[in-house]
Amino acid sequence: MKYYKKVLPSGLRVIVLPMKDSPTVTVLTMVETGSEYEKREESGMSHFLEHMCFKGTKNRPKSIDISLELDKIGAANNAFTNYEWTGYYAKANSKHVGKLIDVISDMYLNPTFPAAELEKEKGVIIEEMNMYEDLPQRKVQMVFSSLLYGDQPAGWPILGNRRVIKNATREKFVSYRNAHYVAHSSMVVIAGGVEQGRAFNLVKKTFKDIKDGKKRNKRPVQVSQKSPRLKIADKETDQTHLVLGFKTFKATDKRSTTLHVLDAILGSGMSSRLFQRLREEMGVCYYAKSSVNEFTDHGDFIIFSGVDSRRIVEVVTVLVDEVKKLKDVEVPKAELEKAKESYIGGLFMGVESSDEVSFFAAEQEILGRKFKTPKQIEAEIRKVTAKDVQKLARQIFTDENLNLAIVGSIPDKKKIQSVLHF
Repeated sequence: MKYYKKVLPSGLRVIVLPMKDSPTVTVLTMVETGSEYEKREESGMSHFLEHMCFKGTKNRPKSIDISLELDKIGAANNAFTNYEWTGYYAKANSKHVGKLIDVISDMYLNPTFPAAELEKEKGVIIEEMNMYEDLPQRKVQMVFSSLLYGDQPAGWPILGNRRVIKNATREKFVSYRNAHYVAHSSMVVIAGGVEQGRAFNLVKKTFKDIKDGKKRNKRPVQVSQKSPRLKIADKETDQTHLVLGFKTFKATDKRSTTLHVLDAILGSGMSSRLFQRLREEMGVCYYAKSSVNEFTDHGDFIIFSGVDSRRIVEVVTVLVDEVKKLKDVEVPKAELEKAKESYIGGLFMGVESSDEVSFFAAEQEILGRKFKTPKQIEAEIRKVTAKDVQKLARQIFTDENLNLAIVGSIPDKKKIQSVLHF
C-alpha cells in the first residue's frame, strides 16, 4: 500500500493512496470534530451539521443539485459522525476524480444552511433518534456509553439532545462550523485509481480558500470507577440486549495490538469463545460478539448480545466466567494462532476497495497513529504471545473496570448485580 502525505500552507492535510488497477476512486474529507467536542448546549450539533452540508451550497443551491450531479456519474456518497470525527465522501469511476473533489470541497467549504431546510431536517433528526430508541441493540450501546462515561460528552448520544436540536438556528450552525471546520483540523484523503501528483494539485486548487483558525480542542475524557456498575433501561422487548464492557486505553497505547488479538479470541467468527458458548452450547442467543473502541484519549472493550430474557442471570454469569478464563489460563497455541489469522484476514479484506482504504488511512491520522500498512500491522499481530494476552486480561478485566448495560424488562436486578464481579 503506497501512502503519500502533504500538509498545505493552510494547514490542511492531504493524503493520497494510489491503488494500481483500481477502477474507482474515493474522495473523503474528514474533520476532527464530533460529539466529544460539543458543549452541553451544542449536543448533537456535529451530527446535525453533517446532515445540513447536503442541503445546498453556494455553487449548488439545492440538495437535488448535489445528489443529481453525483448520480450523473454513478457515484456513491454518504457522510458519518462519530465521537471524534465527521466525514464526507464520494466514490466513483476513477476518471471522475476531479468532479468528486469539486463536489466534496463545495460541501465542506460552501454550505448555505437554508433556514427552511434546517427546520425540515429537525424532524428528520428527531425521527432518527426515535428509530434508534426502538432498536434495543442500538439503544443498549448508548446506555453503555452513558454508564461508563457519565455526564460528559463521551457519555452523551452522538445524535444529541432533543431540546438542542429543536432550538437549533442558522446562526448556531455557522458559529459551530466556524469553530471546528478549519484547515488545521481537517484533511482530504484520496484513494484508488489516481496519480498522487494530480491528486495533490486538484486538492490544492479546490481547497485554496479554506479558512483557518485556532482548532477548538475537546474536553479530556475522565473515567472514575471503584466497583462494578450496572445500568438497566427498562423496556418491553422479546429479547434482553446487553453490553458487558471495560475501560481500556487510548488508540496509541502500545497494548492496542494485543487487545485486538484478545478481541478475536473472544468474539471473532463462529468459532470464537463467545459464539460457541452462548449460541452453540447454550442456544441462548442469535449473535454474540465483542469489539474494541479506540479514541485519542480513552477506549473501551465490549461484549454484546441479545439473549433469552428468562436466562439473563445465567448469561451474565457465563460472560464473566469467559472473561475470567483469559485471566486465569493462557490461551492454547492453536487457538491463539487461529485468532491472529482471523484478525489478519479481516484486516486485509477491509482494505479491498478505495473507500475502505480511505477510511483506513483517515482513522489512523485522526487517532494520532503513525501510518502503518496492513502488512506492518500483520507483523505486529504475529508477535503477540499468549503471555501478552493473559497479562492484558489481568490488567483490564477487573471489578474497577467492569460495567454492564441492559435494555429489557428485568424483574430481579439484585441477582444480576450479585454475579457482576470477578
